[in-house]
Amino acid sequence: MSLIPDITELLARARADLRMGVPVVLTDDSGAVLALAAETLNSERLADLRAVDPTPVIAITARRAETLKARVYDGDLARVTMPEDADPAWVRAIADPADDLIAPMKGPLNALRDGTAGLSRTAIALAKAARLLPAVVTVTVPDGAAFAARHGLTRIDATLAAPHLVDRSPLSPVVSARLPMQVSQAGRLHVYRPEDGGEEHYAVEVGRPDREKPVLARLHSACFTGDILGSLKCDCGPQLRAALAQMGAEGNGVLLYLNQEGRGIGLANKMRAYFLQDQGFDTVQANHRLGFEDDERDFRLGSDILKSLGFSSVRLLTNNPAKIAMMENTGIHVVERVPLKVGETEQNRGYLATKAAKSGHLL
Repeated sequence: MSLIPDITELLARARADLRMGVPVVLTDDSGAVLALAAETLNSERLADLRAVDPTPVIAITARRAETLKARVYDGDLARVTMPEDADPAWVRAIADPADDLIAPMKGPLNALRDGTAGLSRTAIALAKAARLLPAVVTVTVPDGAAFAARHGLTRIDATLAAPHLVDRSPLSPVVSARLPMQVSQAGRLHVYRPEDGGEEHYAVEVGRPDREKPVLARLHSACFTGDILGSLKCDCGPQLRAALAQMGAEGNGVLLYLNQEGRGIGLANKMRAYFLQDQGFDTVQANHRLGFEDDERDFRLGSDILKSLGFSSVRLLTNNPAKIAMMENTGIHVVERVPLKVGETEQNRGYLATKAAKSGHLL
């Protein structure tokens, strides 16, 4: 019997640590670093880092580096040396674009071109997984395992962690129960939980769909502002209600409600993107300025749930070709794309135009 946590459990612990402002130790064959999320860094922790190594480095994604005009020598990220007088406010300004238009000059920023960037890449991936801004402060430590043990810190072997950070976690059904709804009294809600301790995802079964026939299905990413608050900045709420209504009218269907808020960056970062949109940037530009890609979601989760429920083919309610391609690539046959053109408002017309022009949505 062993009570030692495995790599999946350690990664869940590391995500929680970063969110709380606690450093984690990352190791691989190249050495070890102590890493802290830029978003949760405070003065005391920064002083602790400098006591370990007086030359901390802030790692940012290439998207964020492009905005800051920092040189990118490591492909998908840049490692920027921190000035001696840099404080948490400086770090936050590098990570968070909220004040970029007020104070556009952050530099000169000196990016490292020597050494390896693997551990910085792992740290950024962990920050993203924790729904934090994708920027981390690191310092080198001589013996990662001993350092982590001495200070009671979580240690992550980056080599072991790598596949877990790029692939989706297996989903397990937790419970299902009857759920009468306005669109159908014959409703059922299925709850799925990932093994990595991340957000749960849901399947809403309308009626009693025949597993031998293509099911009317919708992959819907959670949108607190649109689904719950009726936001006029997006078309998510109207799409959710229209999809359920059509399933009710046809007598059956499956709505997959995936907790991937804000195209997979989380609600806090989505609100940061909204703030940038108020400054004149479109949704893709806002994501890039934050350091994210256009879309960080993993639609394969929907395919996994459909297979678990016994479905192999769908009539997919979507305007997004990427969802169709994902379904086909993961073994779910899309026999028909069912358009879902609802929810255009004066406030979201530009947003919808950006989705069509930059993300290929069929509007």
